[in-house]
Amino acid sequence: MATLKEKRTCGQRCEDFGRFIWNSDNGTLMGRTPEKWVYISLYYVAFYVVMTSLFSLAIYVLMYTLCPYAPDYQDRLKSPGVMVWPDTYGEEVIDISYNTSDKKSWMKMSNILHDFLKPYNDTKQLECNTHNCTKGKYFIQKTFSAPDHTKWACPFTQSMLGACSGLEDPTFGYNCSMPCVIIKMNREGHNNVAKIDYFPERGIMDLSYFPYYGNLAQPTYVNPLVGVRFSLVGEKHAKIQCRVVADKISYENYYDPYEGKVTFYLKAMK
Repeated sequence: MATLKEKRTCGQRCEDFGRFIWNSDNGTLMGRTPEKWVYISLYYVAFYVVMTSLFSLAIYVLMYTLCPYAPDYQDRLKSPGVMVWPDTYGEEVIDISYNTSDKKSWMKMSNILHDFLKPYNDTKQLECNTHNCTKGKYFIQKTFSAPDHTKWACPFTQSMLGACSGLEDPTFGYNCSMPCVIIKMNREGHNNVAKIDYFPERGIMDLSYFPYYGNLAQPTYVNPLVGVRFSLVGEKHAKIQCRVVADKISYENYYDPYEGKVTFYLKAMK
């Protein structure tokens, strides 16, 4: 009959483990001699050095072939988005509601616009963007002739927004029923609006602000804006749609109803 294997005690197991770690009889460390451990360590050091070098070389070649000023592949929409400020959101849409009798309510709207327009400060814009742009023409730049190997950007100053600049009226009209909103393009009309004023005139953004070459090429560039002042009448509640009006820009995409336009609600209360 086969004999039962003798059950080893905890002390014997610890002794076996210690002998595995260092066997003084054979001079081995965890089953290998120190010489073999040196060879194995050198092998893995060389292996990881080669792998790291190949990875670094691949990244270098990739970065060398990429243009820092324009992506090779992009998913940018053909039609630009349209945004509106104050950007106060309701459940799903922008809802610009305020109370003319509540200073805290309308000050919230004016503060949003003041913060948004800080990069458009006249002094700051005229210091950063000193190039004399030709109005009515695309500002095509094939070379990097601006300082620090960049391209020129046309200044868009806060004062160009006229009555919607916050300079003439720091409240932007929110202390009454003549509020201003800041948008990037034009808009469509509708009920409860008696008068609409555009700043700059006719709500046109000059071609000299385009094309945009990216933040690296034009670090001082700011988006041109359009200020729109509404005179609310009747119920003083209106649904506004701002949309891009330009060639080759779509605003009637069935699959993306927000492409090229933005819709918001404007309401003045007492």
